[in-house]
Amino acid sequence: MGVTVAVAGASGYAGGELLRLLAGHPDLEVIAATGHSHAGQPVTDLHPQLVSYGDLVFSDTSADVLAAADLVFLALPHGASAALVAELPGHRKVVDLGADFRLADAAAWQRYYGGAHAGTWTYGLPELPGQRAVIAASDRVANTGCYAVSVITALAPLIAAGLVEAEDVVVVASSGTSGAGRAAKLSLLGTEVMADLSAYKVGAHQHVPEIRQATGARSLSMTPVLAPMARGILATVAARPSSPGLQVEQVREVLHHAYAGEPFVHLLPAGRQPHTAATLGSNSVQLQAAVDIDSGRVIVTSALDNLGKGAAGQAVQNANLMLGLDETAGLSANGVAP
Repeated sequence: MGVTVAVAGASGYAGGELLRLLAGHPDLEVIAATGHSHAGQPVTDLHPQLVSYGDLVFSDTSADVLAAADLVFLALPHGASAALVAELPGHRKVVDLGADFRLADAAAWQRYYGGAHAGTWTYGLPELPGQRAVIAASDRVANTGCYAVSVITALAPLIAAGLVEAEDVVVVASSGTSGAGRAAKLSLLGTEVMADLSAYKVGAHQHVPEIRQATGARSLSMTPVLAPMARGILATVAARPSSPGLQVEQVREVLHHAYAGEPFVHLLPAGRQPHTAATLGSNSVQLQAAVDIDSGRVIVTSALDNLGKGAAGQAVQNANLMLGLDETAGLSANGVAP
């Protein structure tokens, strides 16, 4: 038996993707999958693609069930993790895919999420400078938000290098419908989504404070767009250069230096744009840089799978570090096509 893990919220899209990745992990063994309203049902009733879990049934979401595992993944709605964590043994390793413990600023939590701020855990983005070692030394890690990964990987190295201003960053990002969760909603019906694009949470998206916290951006405008696809995020991140005459080669050099040797963040060759389809089923982020010939703004485009590097894949990557395992274990940098 390897390291035992439990997945809370395994009936959702992110939870199901976690189960899929864990099924192929060489060192982790799932001993419990909880789905409160589906307790007692076979996992394959909701996730028929997960045939290797034919004997596993959903358990009730309780601390007693989860505490039996060496590591717990929480794939619960925002605001639901804190109460459950309070009942777990303090030494139990936990990766929370929700937002409860991402923000250091209680006022920012109140402004964007509402309710009491539960506290702050280690932020789970290994590609940030110095963060990999911090994650490896932590028992509690707050997984990144999906949009946040796409923007932070594009923006953080440029601000850190002083290449772009931290003020007036503009982001437009499109996401597939799985990012909204599995609950039935009229706006997510196939007939509503097909052949349609629509913006939502304009001017008040909850990932903005998380992105600012991780990148050092001081003001950021973000417009999320719901796209007619099941999974994937394509983000465009535009920032003012710190000095006039900035060349795209300088931007690419900073990104290349930041991610050289990283297994999951890839700066594409010049002239090739990121595609969401190219990241499907992977734990990868694809990046490309440009300098706008009219405004002079730096533009970095990024693509990822919101259920992969934006959620479940990122969580497994963090868990690998926390457990002293190969960081890439159970994960693929390669997407699925067509």
